Amino acid sequence: MAIIKGRVWKYGDDVNTDVIFPGKYTYTVTDPQEMAKIAMEDLDSDFAKQVQPGDVVVGGKNFGCGSSREQAAFCLKYAGVGAVVARSFSRLYFRNCINAGLPALTLPESPDVFKAGETIEIDLSAGTIRCEAGVFKFPPLPEAVIGIFNDGGLIPHTRKILGTDR
Repeated sequence: MAIIKGRVWKYGDDVNTDVIFPGKYTYTVTDPQEMAKIAMEDLDSDFAKQVQPGDVVVGGKNFGCGSSREQAAFCLKYAGVGAVVARSFSRLYFRNCINAGLPALTLPESPDVFKAGETIEIDLSAGTIRCEAGVFKFPPLPEAVIGIFNDGGLIPHTRKILGTDR
């Protein structure tokens, strides 16, 4: 998973968890395929229908603000999103992305350097993002975090380490 290549879905500042995974579904939609179908429903009605595996959601400051709803990270992962790149993240959303196995990358130039629909390449190990505007660096991720991503999230990673299927 060290390289992620996909199309940019560009949004602005303060994208909150209520538009990523609408609150009305919090206790009724739990199936991963159904969660994927409603990802970003209240922000971009075309997203769930058109997102492709590896695509990258790009935002501005305070991405994932609002409630601590973990489904807002998992629904993007289930929709096939390869990573989320933003100028800054809500602390809880950032952690929920790691738990889900979805890379959340902080880039001060985001979203200004990206064009909606362009294809970008992210190298998690090198800490680089290539886009039409150039190559941008983010702090390389610790191997332990990349391990969580490679194993599909915190729970599968923990099971692997412990050698258990429980």
